[in-house]
Amino acid sequence: MAPVIIFAYARADHLQRTVESLLANPEAGATDVLFYCDAAKTPGHQPKVDAVRAYVELVRGFRSIKRISRASNMGLMRSVIDGVTQTLAAHGRAIVLEDDLLLSPHFLRYMNDGLARYEHDPRVASIHGYVYPCETPLPETFFLKGADCWGWATWSRGWAHFDADGAKLLRELRARKLTHEFDFDGQFPYTGMLQDQIAGRNSSWAILWYASCFLQGLLTLYPGRSLVENIGNDSSGTHCGTTDTFGRAPALTPVQPDAIEVEPSRIGRDAFVRFFSAQRSWKTRLRSSVKRLLVSEP
Repeated sequence: MAPVIIFAYARADHLQRTVESLLANPEAGATDVLFYCDAAKTPGHQPKVDAVRAYVELVRGFRSIKRISRASNMGLMRSVIDGVTQTLAAHGRAIVLEDDLLLSPHFLRYMNDGLARYEHDPRVASIHGYVYPCETPLPETFFLKGADCWGWATWSRGWAHFDADGAKLLRELRARKLTHEFDFDGQFPYTGMLQDQIAGRNSSWAILWYASCFLQGLLTLYPGRSLVENIGNDSSGTHCGTTDTFGRAPALTPVQPDAIEVEPSRIGRDAFVRFFSAQRSWKTRLRSSVKRLLVSEP
């Protein structure tokens, strides 16, 4: 079983729900878990940070538990990059969670099966557990270019493509005239998010991960039914507002990553484009949610 990394900060209630949903997976008892708990950014955050660390000390039920408590505040971007890099160096593969993801009881099986099936396929960068609540029926599993951030997994060979130089990534997207495709035919402002990351207006590691894999033509496997629900879009985090636009209860039946063509899915991409198009009021109604989607700092 791949180890699971959980990044946490100051939301003990959300974290508890995440952990309890993970423990409901039959494979939990055979899974090693690493908690990365960031330090308080301000004195006012200290009580909530202390509550998170106290809860983590009480967690049981996994094969092993390692608790890494940061001595100073790193912020989610630095913490994720450091934690993922260290874990992959030690284990070669990992499943990555944050403290606001509610998981299906079939999540671990799907993620581990996907990691095993595509471990040696250099075309595949990662496995993803969340999928948007699209109106269009989706295949059981499908591939899209790029990478994603709400319950995902990769191998050390996939993470080797991660590039933290946002300016270089943006230059290449523009030079190759890929920004329209990168933005799902102009329906979602990923290029703008990358510009904001470069300018310091957000601290998104995930937009860098998406751009790095997209430019390499690498693929991520998605489930046709979501195995993850984000419960953090409730104004509880630093960058998240309140919205139910991305809401989807986790699937209660297994999603099986059977053999499929390793190529971008036209059905899947068109479904994403239509979903984003239906949310065209993101300029006003989803501004905070757009930040939350790929910045995700609690």
